[in-house]
Amino acid sequence: MDKPTALVVGVGAELGVGAAVCRRFAAEGYHVLVAGRTPAKIDQVVATITAAGGSARAVRADATQEAEVIALFDLAMAPGPGFAPADVVVFNAGDNRMIDFREVEAALFEAFWRVGCFAGFLVGREAARRLVPLGRGTVLFTGASGSLRGKPGFAQFAAAKAGLRMIAQSMAREYGPQGVHVAHVVIDGGIDGERLRKGVPGIVEARGQDGLLGVDAIAETYWQLHRQPRSAWAQEIDLRPYKEAF
Repeated sequence: MDKPTALVVGVGAELGVGAAVCRRFAAEGYHVLVAGRTPAKIDQVVATITAAGGSARAVRADATQEAEVIALFDLAMAPGPGFAPADVVVFNAGDNRMIDFREVEAALFEAFWRVGCFAGFLVGREAARRLVPLGRGTVLFTGASGSLRGKPGFAQFAAAKAGLRMIAQSMAREYGPQGVHVAHVVIDGGIDGERLRKGVPGIVEARGQDGLLGVDAIAETYWQLHRQPRSAWAQEIDLRPYKEAF
């Protein structure tokens, strides 16, 4: 029996959501296509998976480039002997940093939109093109606090994430009845990952035990979304540590 395949787009540091999702699906017997822009990072994720007995392949891809996304899905739907076409697609690409609105240049705003929203459109469109004719599959989008509300200094980020949320909603309404489960995961809080640890030294200690979202705990939710019976599909779920205000 062919091994099932999952495509995870937007994988970065090993201590990050994308990498954790890759490991979670690999642990369940999936062959995982680990797609990202930085070869060293995705190679490390693959090395960790294979060292644990899993199956994975690193694929360097820029999700803001249409031709590269199409090629990525060509690979995902024909991953090679012994592997079934992908039935799970996860979009996890994004950028986030605080910038005074007055200092946001037009090119920078567009860059945030291209990574956080336009790339999600390209991935979502290709997923629909490949999965809808099969009448099956799961498409998961990574959201954030900015998906729901804009905060000072994060207009460029929130605009992209809010747009991505609408893509997920539109896809879910259109393709859910055709057998494709589309869900949006709002990660509403600080993530205990490489980006936050480097950007805000000491934050883990300051927040205390379980004060930040754990990447493996987040990945568990992605797996459970994929496994949901279609009589009770979630379209959106928000995650936060128990200490996080909302």
